[in-house]
Amino acid sequence: MDERPETELISIPATPRASTPEVLTPSGQRSPRPPSKEAKSSTAWTPTSFISPRFLSPIGTPMKRVLINMKGYLEEMGHLTKLNPQDAWLPITESRNGNAHYAAFHNLNAGVGFQALVLPVAFAFLGWSWGILSLTIAYCWQLYTLWVLVQLHEAVPGKRYNRYVELAEAAFGERLGVWLSLFPTVYLSAGTATALILIGGETMKLFFQIVCGPLCSSNPLTTVEWYLVFTSLCIVLSQLPNLNSIAGLSLIGAITAITYSTMVWVLSVSQQRPPSISYEPLSLPSSTASVFSVLNALGIIAFAFRGHNLALEIQSTMPSTFKHPAHVPMWKGAKVAYFFIAMCLFPVAIGGFWAYGNLMPSGGILNALYGFHSHDIPRGLLALTCLLVVFNCLSSFQIYSMPVFDSFEAGYISRTNRPCSIWVRSGFRVFCGFFSFFIGVAFPFLSSLAGLLGGLTLPVTFAYPCFMWVLIKRPTKYSFNWYFNWILGWLGIAFSLAFSIGGVWSIVNNGLRLKFFKPPN
Repeated sequence: MDERPETELISIPATPRASTPEVLTPSGQRSPRPPSKEAKSSTAWTPTSFISPRFLSPIGTPMKRVLINMKGYLEEMGHLTKLNPQDAWLPITESRNGNAHYAAFHNLNAGVGFQALVLPVAFAFLGWSWGILSLTIAYCWQLYTLWVLVQLHEAVPGKRYNRYVELAEAAFGERLGVWLSLFPTVYLSAGTATALILIGGETMKLFFQIVCGPLCSSNPLTTVEWYLVFTSLCIVLSQLPNLNSIAGLSLIGAITAITYSTMVWVLSVSQQRPPSISYEPLSLPSSTASVFSVLNALGIIAFAFRGHNLALEIQSTMPSTFKHPAHVPMWKGAKVAYFFIAMCLFPVAIGGFWAYGNLMPSGGILNALYGFHSHDIPRGLLALTCLLVVFNCLSSFQIYSMPVFDSFEAGYISRTNRPCSIWVRSGFRVFCGFFSFFIGVAFPFLSSLAGLLGGLTLPVTFAYPCFMWVLIKRPTKYSFNWYFNWILGWLGIAFSLAFSIGGVWSIVNNGLRLKFFKPPN
């Protein structure tokens, strides 16, 4: 990573709270937040104001050299953070107005979604005891690794690791870090965006069928056409310039996710259970098939806790000073978000398995709800549930696509050394949206690959943060902290390989016929 002279104030004991210098971004916003009234009225001296171009312009060359040397000394001592000036041109770091509320919205929007709806499928293979135990361990494990990433964001004085790949490069080396982290993070972002298009399009079609009923026209839109409609809506919303600007969308996504998750399990539990229900784990013809099914079920649970590839990006949208580091509001927001995530995931998994047992279809709890109770539940509630899922998918698409947009724009500005114009930025986002659409049409079974996606991307959440902590923080060798993180990291790698094998076996065994939603009978 280049270390450029753009600075952000980190530590000046005698000054009031200072923040990143205001920069005019390509979207016309100014970053970060305007100074408070106290800062406006204060006449306190700060190096960033004293070394600004406006101040330096009337001063002779010797004085400039003294001030520049002083700034360099403060940077070396870690009192000033060295920032790449190109970060002010990229959508993730363009605005640094974030706070704990934004962090809660983004983490909740990224942490709850369609993956929660298939958790009862995992319980059908694991049973009560192993299902609840596995879900609890996975929740605690990913919460610990999230805390690790939050702490590592500013682990080195004078540096901010604004992206997951940057932190991986610092821990594993530039070349190895890119190879280890780039594929799973891009695959997780792009794969999730594609799956959201499939699920959103199918749910829009289902919503139309429920609302229209027998009055539907003789030539309704096909499933692919509904994918195209949903993709077009995603592209329109993706024109919002940066990560902070979609905080409102993340709030909508969080509210809709909590609402439809609660509605789904409450409606399922309130209905009469099927007469042939059983809570014994599904029995398969051979022991090999049973083992692979269990591994695939564990991969589904692992995929439910995606979102760590966005943690550093979310934290990078916040101002940070020595007295008020960014990890404080970030962790506050993350704790609130993951409290609500637990309130969504655990009831859906437990309530869904209680309502349907091992009769749970491979599509998840929504599929079961429509299959067993489509005639018992009012059409209005079914339609509202589908509409909430659509809104959540639209919101989740934005936050998961933002790292992809950021990568495209970073490649552009590294070649041209200038920010993307509005037309270039819009062109990148239109291309990304329709590329995801074409991938979804070519591989329409992607929405069913929860186990495989969980296995392939598991190191991002469960393994790499532990290795990064050891390599960057360097705890005492052979201490508890050292052993704990090494063991967790290698367990994560082993689970990733096992769950990926189980996911591939499940795909082959089921003939790629899985679907998340089916129209009610």
